[in-house]
Amino acid sequence: MEIKLKSPVKKEELAALKAGDRVLLSGPVYTARDAAHKRMMELLDRGEALPFPLEGSVLYYVGPTPEAPGQVIGSAGPTTSGRMDAYSPRLLDLGQPVMVGKGNRSRAVVEAIVRNGAVYLAAMGGAGALMGACVKSARVICWEDLGCEAVRLLEVADMPLIVAIDSRGGNLYESGPAAYLESVR
Repeated sequence: MEIKLKSPVKKEELAALKAGDRVLLSGPVYTARDAAHKRMMELLDRGEALPFPLEGSVLYYVGPTPEAPGQVIGSAGPTTSGRMDAYSPRLLDLGQPVMVGKGNRSRAVVEAIVRNGAVYLAAMGGAGALMGACVKSARVICWEDLGCEAVRLLEVADMPLIVAIDSRGGNLYESGPAAYLESVR
């Protein structure tokens, strides 16, 4: 099933998604990798506001390459999400409903996804040019000193993603290999 999803999202919309569903995401998306997550935690520890609203937000784990002349952004393939696992439960508990990246997540992140009715969407690793082509505008909103890891606000149109972990804990990283093994028996 292919579902069009527009951000900012409402958690009620996410409840209908199931692991394995294909999603075309449009709307505002924030980028953040390891260094930006560390700075977000420092702000929260000091009781300060984050540079973007968590409620309804989509956070894409990406450090895009510089854009060529005439482009909005360079290659924008996902980074390994597990590097954000130490930070993700806190952000989910504070209202962030959607994460985008690649690779499996820890048990603590899956539990936070279920607890908060959130989802984890997988982007295609190795397809950075395709992902970048979905970006219609991009601007740094904070921490420019982090270079490619600065937090950006992207406007995306029909970014192709897959529901990797749904709001009930359905996990494509577990069910996919199990289904394959069953099919070859």
